[in-house]
Amino acid sequence: MDKNNKKTALILGAGPSGLALAYELIKTNSNIKPILLDKLDCVGGLSRTVYWDDLGVDIGGHRLFTKDKYIQSIWDSFLQHQNAPSLDDIYANRKIKYPKNGLNPNESDNVMLIRQRYSSIIYNSKFFQYPLKFTFSTLKKLGFKTAVLSALSYFKSVLIKREEKNLEDFFINRFGLVLYNIFFKDYTKKVWGVDAACLSCEWGRQRIKKLSLFKTLLNSFISKLKFLKFAKETSLIDEFYYPKFGCSQLWNLMADYIKANGGEFIFESEFEDFNIENNKILSVKYKNKFNQVLELSADYFISSIPIKDLIKGIDAPFNIKQNALNLPYRDYILVSFYTNEFNLKNTTNFNTINNTAPDCWIYLQEKDAIASRIQIMNNWSCYLVPDFQNKYLISLEYFVFENDAIWTMSDDKIVDLASDECQKYGLFSKKSILKTKVIREKKAYPGYYSTYKNIDIIKEYLYTIKNLSLIGRNGLHKYNNMDEAMVCGINVARELIKKQD
Repeated sequence: MDKNNKKTALILGAGPSGLALAYELIKTNSNIKPILLDKLDCVGGLSRTVYWDDLGVDIGGHRLFTKDKYIQSIWDSFLQHQNAPSLDDIYANRKIKYPKNGLNPNESDNVMLIRQRYSSIIYNSKFFQYPLKFTFSTLKKLGFKTAVLSALSYFKSVLIKREEKNLEDFFINRFGLVLYNIFFKDYTKKVWGVDAACLSCEWGRQRIKKLSLFKTLLNSFISKLKFLKFAKETSLIDEFYYPKFGCSQLWNLMADYIKANGGEFIFESEFEDFNIENNKILSVKYKNKFNQVLELSADYFISSIPIKDLIKGIDAPFNIKQNALNLPYRDYILVSFYTNEFNLKNTTNFNTINNTAPDCWIYLQEKDAIASRIQIMNNWSCYLVPDFQNKYLISLEYFVFENDAIWTMSDDKIVDLASDECQKYGLFSKKSILKTKVIREKKAYPGYYSTYKNIDIIKEYLYTIKNLSLIGRNGLHKYNNMDEAMVCGINVARELIKKQD
């Protein structure tokens, strides 16, 4: 390796996959300098924390949980686990076991909190624990007739498997037709804007993998037997890690490390196009915040931006370009409320401040609900919510298409819509609202329908460009988890390093 002939890797996007790639290039003392270009003024992408006034809210909320030891070691190198109660643990008088090694979150900032995982579903004005646990309480809420029909339907799905042509088949094979109609059918359409029958079953295999009604029942039973241990599906974990000051705390620390060791960031700049010769990229053009179009040369180019945006800067064959331009995405609006009231009460054995619900998320599956999910930041980290003993940071999440009716609303009208829903479902009264914030994200979730069926053809063409690599959720048009996105970036970094040997 010739250290005097240093190479450059231009990374489009400074989210988890881009940061992981840059981190790996630097950590291994490679001969490749990473330069990350991002349209935002910060790192983290869709996994970032938005700080407003003295509050912090995540885009969607992101649990830090991984089975990959190397990813865990990266997280641990920046943030140590808490080894003493956090402030909300103390105020709620929680009896939680903490590891001996680590830091006290009330004395140090670079701490990874250990959070208990609670989520619920509001359906038919009743609360169901999520993932579903088929306790007596659950069966009582469903009603005897529905419970019996659900059981019969599930056993039928065990005996007679559908050919999995779409996401509807995927769900029915694992939960039965009755539970599919109750908990999955309408909610899936609200999230994706299309019926589950139109979505590829690849989404289910990617997101919930081996989860089924049998797995949830097994988990519910074994969780009562404390002496038994078994590897849980990611969808069934009982606890997770979360940075004291939100996910962006981790990404900012990684960015600081990258910059301190020779990496570079170019913020508030959007990809325009590539200069390509003989199937090799020579340079990238990008537009900065002053509307200037600048050009930058590099040896390697890695993209984590949406393929739909990337293809605009490539002179691809007509059929490839049209398929890529028509790839579907779901856009996202988060409406946050800082309030002095939260009326959902705790129905678990887990102690909470003021006996409020311990959920990180609550899924709204009522027929007339427009929002899809409620996020309660107090239960992610009390350090993101000033006066957390008396105030609450609650958000509603809307999954929309860009330029549809809700997306084109003014922020004030969206706040009115969301506050009406909050009051309707008993979260808080409008008079308790202290501050609000509206956050919009384009292309937040890659869709698994329409021209997605041709995604392999699109990628095959893009890979004919010799020095171009694709990483991350949008770069691959693959709805992967945060740790999986990081693994993808690290693997590409290792491939580039091998080329230098």
